[in-house]
Amino acid sequence: MTVLPARSSKPGLPRERLHEHGIAVLTDAELLALIIGTGTRTDTSHKSPVRLGRELLTMYGSLRELASRDVRDYQGLDGIGPAKSARLAATFELGRRLARHPRPATPAFRCPQDVYLEYAPFLSDLKREIFKVVLLNTAHGRISDFTASEGGLSSSIVEPRLVFRRAILEHAAAVICLHNHPSGNPEPSQEDVAVTRQLAAAGKTLGIPLRDHIIIAGDSFTSLAERGLVHSSA
Repeated sequence: MTVLPARSSKPGLPRERLHEHGIAVLTDAELLALIIGTGTRTDTSHKSPVRLGRELLTMYGSLRELASRDVRDYQGLDGIGPAKSARLAATFELGRRLARHPRPATPAFRCPQDVYLEYAPFLSDLKREIFKVVLLNTAHGRISDFTASEGGLSSSIVEPRLVFRRAILEHAAAVICLHNHPSGNPEPSQEDVAVTRQLAAAGKTLGIPLRDHIIIAGDSFTSLAERGLVHSSA
């Protein structure tokens, strides 16, 4: 038996189609082909990974029925040996385990107090200034957050292009920015005001509004949106 590289009856290999068009365009047989990895050739026939995937689906009638089978069942098809059957079984088992793990609750930030309560435990006592960005979905829930810059004792610099590059890549509907003042003084500096205006203007241009810029200082905080320094049309 000779192992052959993957081939697809559609233009482009499944791997190429995935990278060019996204995984959603692949058929069930093509997804199985990526797991199977290689085709096989006997003295009388050649089977590509896609063909092996189709034959598995035909043999068991549906993807769900295929997924419910024991690892030894997969070896009933010519061209599926111990290595390929192990990869199939492991993939389906990962899917079952993932389904058993509920998504963690996503905090929603509907007011400055919500942001302060979530992030003050991490920022309020730091001796250096950290500028963080929270990416939000349309329901004000957190998609993710990241540190945009780390400064010294009294200052940090953040670039709007860094903030909104991540926001675009993660399909954020809006952003909230926050940073700490190690001095314990929650009043915004001139630099804070200038950065806030730059971020608000950039967000308005890109259609990803800045909802707020919050300064955390010990047991207190300041919302620059409440100060009227954040203006967005969304």
